[in-house]
Amino acid sequence: MSDRLSVFKTYKLYVGGKFPRSESGRVYEVSDSKGNWLANAPLSSRKDARDAVVAARKAFGAWSGATAYNRGQVLYRVAEMLEGRKAQFVHELADAEGLSKSRAAEQVEAAIDRWVWYAGWTDKIAQVVGGGNPVAGPYFNLSSPEPTGVVAVLAPQESSFLGLVSVVAPVIATGNTAVVVASEKSPLPALSLAEVLATSDVPGGVVNVLSGRTAEIATPLAAHQDVNAIDLAGADEVLAKELEIAAADNLKRVLRPQPVDNWLAAPGTDRLTAFLETKTVWHPTGSLGASGSSY
Repeated sequence: MSDRLSVFKTYKLYVGGKFPRSESGRVYEVSDSKGNWLANAPLSSRKDARDAVVAARKAFGAWSGATAYNRGQVLYRVAEMLEGRKAQFVHELADAEGLSKSRAAEQVEAAIDRWVWYAGWTDKIAQVVGGGNPVAGPYFNLSSPEPTGVVAVLAPQESSFLGLVSVVAPVIATGNTAVVVASEKSPLPALSLAEVLATSDVPGGVVNVLSGRTAEIATPLAAHQDVNAIDLAGADEVLAKELEIAAADNLKRVLRPQPVDNWLAAPGTDRLTAFLETKTVWHPTGSLGASGSSY
């Protein structure tokens, strides 16, 4: 019988393509569904949240400027890497949420398929929500979607992996960058997903993952002047109201909590369009010349 000790995993944050510990040095205990200790997770501070926003803003220009086809390739690469590490995520998810191995495998496989699904939409969503508009006058009037910017994403509390993927993938598929607050109760799948993102051609800063007390991290994000939008999927009713008020001070786009009975259900395009802005271009036709204007 071997007396070898297991090597316990050290979980870290994911900010700007790197894996720092919380600047505060704090951690908190993460337990399984039976109350048994699983790991110590970083307890993010307000400073960590601000650092993540800086990283997301720095990455936004290049990511939003990449071709939609290229973004699709990157998202597909995430699915490839997850497929190779499926057993690890099944094990972590089973421990985190008290699921059977078969149920956990179903969730992980659905999460992998979701990355593929959103990868396929990157170069198609513009044709669905954009296009030519009929106008009374000698003009071409064209509308095209553009990413909102830096999006703070509060991951669902109860579906720590599939729910997480379902809210993060559409944000970055459309060219936004994300600051993600992992499930407070079950953050480990999100922190492990960060390792996959780091090895999947996702540029540093496009997705930043924080763990800790949801309210403590989300409050400065909602009020941050350089955060353009916030998804309140992981906020309860009281916290959501507080964050909406904080976000109103600088006119953020807010996606309110939407009850989801089953994250396994096929997604629609709602989350793809939630953080897109529409740019409309007017261009004269005929004898008016070649100059145009936009707003």
